[in-house]
Amino acid sequence: MKKKRRDSYERLKHIRKAISEIETFTGDSGRKEFLNNTVLSSAVLFQFSVIGEAVAHIDPKLLDRYDYPWYKVRSFRNLISHEYFDIKLEAVWDIIVQDLPELKQIIETILEEESGKR
Repeated sequence: MKKKRRDSYERLKHIRKAISEIETFTGDSGRKEFLNNTVLSSAVLFQFSVIGEAVAHIDPKLLDRYDYPWYKVRSFRNLISHEYFDIKLEAVWDIIVQDLPELKQIIETILEEESGKR
């Protein structure tokens, strides 16, 4: 169980880093630049893929203790990886602006609360 907890903790740190990367990439950008800059949008989509993959490998019992729609994170990763031709960059921008701050907060909360249990 300790190994699973340690692995989950490492995955949570990967998520925190990916969120930070998205914030860095988009920090000086607006919606228009994001929509028109293929390098920027590709970099952001990769980081979202990292987030979704990491969530898929975190102990579900750990995630169940925190009220968040984790299935949406995994589903978004699947969309990026398997249905990439249906990605709407306008919707991705909305996720960055509206949803990413909440995910960041819940990840920080989990890392803080779970760090003493490792």
